[in-house]
Amino acid sequence: MILKGKHYLHDYSVEIAIKNGMIETINIIKTTKDNLFIAPGFIDNQVNGYQGVEFSGDHLTVKKIEDVVRHLWKTGVTTFLPTIITSSHERFIENLKILAKAQENPDIGGCIPGFHLEGPYISPLDGFRGAHPKEHVRLPSWDEFQQYIEAANDKIIQVSVAPEVEGAIPFIKQCKDKGIVVALAHHNGSAEDIKKAVDAGATISTHLGNGCARNIDRAYNPLWPQLAEDRLTASMICDGFHLLPEQIKTFYKVKGTDRIILTSDIVSLAGLPSGKYLFAGEEVEMTPDGMIRNPETNTFAGASLPLFRGIENIIKYAGCSLADGVKMASSNYAKLFNLNDRGTLQTGRRADMVLFTYENNKIEIKETIVSGKVVFTDKE
Repeated sequence: MILKGKHYLHDYSVEIAIKNGMIETINIIKTTKDNLFIAPGFIDNQVNGYQGVEFSGDHLTVKKIEDVVRHLWKTGVTTFLPTIITSSHERFIENLKILAKAQENPDIGGCIPGFHLEGPYISPLDGFRGAHPKEHVRLPSWDEFQQYIEAANDKIIQVSVAPEVEGAIPFIKQCKDKGIVVALAHHNGSAEDIKKAVDAGATISTHLGNGCARNIDRAYNPLWPQLAEDRLTASMICDGFHLLPEQIKTFYKVKGTDRIILTSDIVSLAGLPSGKYLFAGEEVEMTPDGMIRNPETNTFAGASLPLFRGIENIIKYAGCSLADGVKMASSNYAKLFNLNDRGTLQTGRRADMVLFTYENNKIEIKETIVSGKVVFTDKE
């Protein structure tokens, strides 16, 4: 297979030859006339569900997971972490086993390197807990977590925890020793708590600026020490709702291109028509522009926009380049999760790529390729 288009990092066009699912050669060619860019496939570490499927919900099946993967291909995502949020012990065990079974499918398994547990070891406090069900929030337990590792066939590669809760710091250390990426999320940790967590091995701030109470002390709050901690990479939901433009710009200025990963944090309502839905036991509204909110509490109830919209928004609000936007949705992830076979356009890497046009700050996905195979094209 031969692909031609503009290299996302450079001004020149390239011809990429693919053989046996790998990038064989990359050659500079005469500039193409069209506006078609070639980039590594997008990577998303927080996908809660899509098109009516919720990874934390009941009635999860292998078939539903396979459907989600195929829908995500249409958005340029070639690698993602199915995410289970705070749930009952039984739900974790059941759904992790189903996810592990789905990963055995050779058609989609390469797109799912592992799973992300956001909870249940988070803050029980209202506001910081977010939409996570309070009845299932609990203290870290390595014995319990080992059961989840076994159910997941040892494929849990990220866990998000609150650093201030009892037992969090030794739990973080145990995860690090096992090679699991630890993120800080839904917490009210102090500067000291956050430093201890990072010293123990935490490397990510999960959806920084969200999972936080509305009313916080202007000086003593979880945001400043996470922004100030150079060892923490910030994941950001840049859907245009969860973070204000000035927040996105400020976070970008502080963390820089190398220490940000863009995440969609999409839920099961993503990809569905706008309207009212029953979600997490409550009636919510999804607006035509993609905001999901609870009209009773006037709070967000998840995200619905695909990852490439976050690339558009960080370019728009932070003033970064297209190359930097793509980097924050691909190669930065590959480094964090040691996905050394993907995330960049290099010879010898797996041929996971997305072809898209970019004009007037709008990305339009034209083709998605996984391991050298075209899995989506807009020509269908």
